[in-house]
Amino acid sequence: MEILLIIVSAIFVNNIVLAQFLGICPYLGVSSKLSTATGMSAAVAFVITLATLVTYLLNQYLLVPNQLEFLQTIAFILVIAALVQMVEIVLKKISPSLYQALGIFLPLITTNCAVLGVAITVVTKEFTFGDASKMLNLGEALIYAFATALGYGLAMVLFAGLREHLALNDVPKAFKGIPIALITVGILALAFMGFAGIA
Repeated sequence: MEILLIIVSAIFVNNIVLAQFLGICPYLGVSSKLSTATGMSAAVAFVITLATLVTYLLNQYLLVPNQLEFLQTIAFILVIAALVQMVEIVLKKISPSLYQALGIFLPLITTNCAVLGVAITVVTKEFTFGDASKMLNLGEALIYAFATALGYGLAMVLFAGLREHLALNDVPKAFKGIPIALITVGILALAFMGFAGIA
């Protein structure tokens, strides 16, 4: 039951973009087409899950035992940047076609604050289940990270579909482009607020 609560909470209730407002720059910048939004969502899901695994282990087995928790943010930033570079190198060697498909998205992920936000949330926040609060173990942390990435992808794909639809409609001149996009994001965030209190 706790796993289901983690998944529902990460995707709908505490959506990383629409409730926590992390990862807004790529969310607005890459969501003009459904194809690019889908590619970015897949790349973010992979990197968030992998970064959470590495940063969780780094925190539990290096930073906490040596009382170096104050270095979490800088260590996590370095780990995420290194991971993205390693993933880029490995993809270039192993699967050039996948590298070509995700090539533009991988550098964008390095500066996506959603990746860092999930890594820090997993190691610092106590999650409430029923009446008890506890830290996540590694398995729960990975499930939370992947579910958060799915929530990011859901928000990105919904927004990209809405933007493609808006491009075909007659929008007043003052609202064309970013203004109508921001209004749409606000309405989408309000829709996701309807899930508050579920998990």
